[in-house]
Amino acid sequence: MSFYVRKSIKAGPFRYNLSKSGVGVSVGVPGFRVGTGPRGNYIRAGKGGVYYRATLGGSQPRDAHPTPRPSYSPPQQPIGGSVPMEDITGASASELVPTGADDLVSQLNEAGRRVPLAWAALLGVIVLALAANGVGSIVLLVLGIPLVAWLHQRDGARRSVVAFYDVEDEHARWFTQLVETFEELGKMSKAWRVNAAGQVQSTYQYKVNSGASEIVKRVEARRRLNGPKLLATNIAVPSLESGKQGLHFLPDRLLIRDGKHFSDVDYGTLASGFNSQRFIESKGKPRDGQQIDTTWQYVNVKGGPDRRFKNNRQLPVMLYGEVDLAAPGGLHWLMQFSQAPLAERLSQALTAAPPTPTPALSSALDAPTPGQA
Repeated sequence: MSFYVRKSIKAGPFRYNLSKSGVGVSVGVPGFRVGTGPRGNYIRAGKGGVYYRATLGGSQPRDAHPTPRPSYSPPQQPIGGSVPMEDITGASASELVPTGADDLVSQLNEAGRRVPLAWAALLGVIVLALAANGVGSIVLLVLGIPLVAWLHQRDGARRSVVAFYDVEDEHARWFTQLVETFEELGKMSKAWRVNAAGQVQSTYQYKVNSGASEIVKRVEARRRLNGPKLLATNIAVPSLESGKQGLHFLPDRLLIRDGKHFSDVDYGTLASGFNSQRFIESKGKPRDGQQIDTTWQYVNVKGGPDRRFKNNRQLPVMLYGEVDLAAPGGLHWLMQFSQAPLAERLSQALTAAPPTPTPALSSALDAPTPGQA
């Protein structure tokens, strides 16, 4: 499939259109001025490089340097059944310094800080209408509902960052491959992000942890082809999401999200490693996972069942694929997938990302239009 979804993007009352002459904007609701809407970013990736254009408004200042990440010291625990765990999630988006040469990240962070007004207005209209009498209530509703609708459209514009991508040559071929890989990942039964890990340190820990040499804490991860809500764009955006955090793969950068705070990483600095991992599954095996062995919940030193424990159940040993993503500055995501071949395909696709040259920055007036190098 082509990774292009559409040639127009809607953000609140504004509709952005990509044509051969560049990016145009139209307003669909009376009462809005173009100057109050979100800016539109035009990014072109291909053999000629990556170009950036803010079609509305000027550049925003970069975010201040993030607060340094405190060092993590795992709690000291006695050598018993509990295995000391170490946080391996790395730095969050608020702790990573953006590496992109444009201000797309600062725009997203600014949009995330804006407070929506429509819900507060709706609550106010309802309270006033209930407090008023008869005709007054009707008048308040007749006047208030259009106001709430107007504010809802305005919130959509103020809390959206528009980015048009025009991708060609090797960038287009690579990004198409990445999108197709995520289509397959989306059909996969299970994916997880590993948040903490600890090494088994004693014979007793080995016995009560099914003979495992390492214990991990993980949470399920979502695989999508939609970007963050604050980003309105014309392409599919392969995304990995775990809780409030996410990795969003754009043609020219990796976007990192922590709640409503963003940073980015250049693909040239992103390291992607693959590993086939034996994993003892205690919560039921995925329907598409490959089982390669069995073990017991409680084992003896020879690997057989420990007869001292009642209800000692047999557990499947699965073969999963792990993709380890890391970048300078502290980014670290260890992903686990129920299908090892697809995990390896993802790692290979990310490793094959073409280098992004230093972007040529231009204003709304002198930016290159699609078709110009």
